[in-house]
Amino acid sequence: MEYRRFGRTNWEVSEIGYGMWGMGSWKESDDRLSARSLDLAVELGLNFFDTAWGYGEGHSERLLGELLKRHPGKKLYTASKIPPKNFKWPARPEYTFEDSYPTDHVMDYTHRTLKNLDVEQIDLMQFHTWDDTWAEREEWQRAVEELKTAGKVAAMGISMNRWEPENGIRALKTGLIDTVQVIYNIFDQAPEDELFPLCDEMDIGVIARVPFDEGTLTGNITKDTVFPKGDWRGTYFVPENLIPSAERADRLRPLVPQDMTMAEMALRFILMNDQVDTVIPGMRKGEHVRSNIGTSDGRGLDETLYTALRAHRWDRVPTSWSQ
Repeated sequence: MEYRRFGRTNWEVSEIGYGMWGMGSWKESDDRLSARSLDLAVELGLNFFDTAWGYGEGHSERLLGELLKRHPGKKLYTASKIPPKNFKWPARPEYTFEDSYPTDHVMDYTHRTLKNLDVEQIDLMQFHTWDDTWAEREEWQRAVEELKTAGKVAAMGISMNRWEPENGIRALKTGLIDTVQVIYNIFDQAPEDELFPLCDEMDIGVIARVPFDEGTLTGNITKDTVFPKGDWRGTYFVPENLIPSAERADRLRPLVPQDMTMAEMALRFILMNDQVDTVIPGMRKGEHVRSNIGTSDGRGLDETLYTALRAHRWDRVPTSWSQ
């Protein structure tokens, strides 16, 4: 496992982190599978875990808390997220600050997370949604300062809305935000334009999320894919998204090296950018843990292939289904 400095926090985090969204609503038998996968990740050197209260109303956080207890001698970095008060994702311009992050709500859910993790301090707490019209509001700024002063939170971050990598830049410029979490992958390269240069200038840590474009970049989704009833992806991959996504994935297939899967290629693409500190794929099974962590070997991609992949940038804007 390779490690990278996580911005001004100075933490040395594994460049492959663990996205725990998929574990939020699992049943008891699945929780045992989750525990085995999480333990394997620690064994293989992964030390950064990203969860949220919204992942099963604290269920995923409790799984992380149990992991900490099983590995008391290792420093595992914990990251979670405060849900918006209206419990609506993503933030939309019509949602007021009071709808989303009033001070009492921020404090309440930070303490809920600490209880779920069974720790006195979380390494990184993040706003799970954000709209930059809130950037100048003193309430959240004072709340962040109070949580840090009280030792409840070591660092504070923002999880950026899908396809809006600039919607948060004003908040970053306040100097109170230590990290950002943003969608970045072969298709979604827009963070390179403004967000990453500012993060570099201000020494803000960068977490790359959705590395596989919700599954498109694993190569397993086609125009004929049908998702099980209740699967969130069925509401995201509506026809106007599924068809163009599958078509773009098809155009990538000839570029995948013979000794590599499309998913591995997708992760290696992200790791080629040294402005990314950690990338957080979701991992449900041990085989996923091994394959994803296996990309952290310092090899990257052939420059010719990397250049070819950069030509597959796909600029998108939020829609009613992008969520």
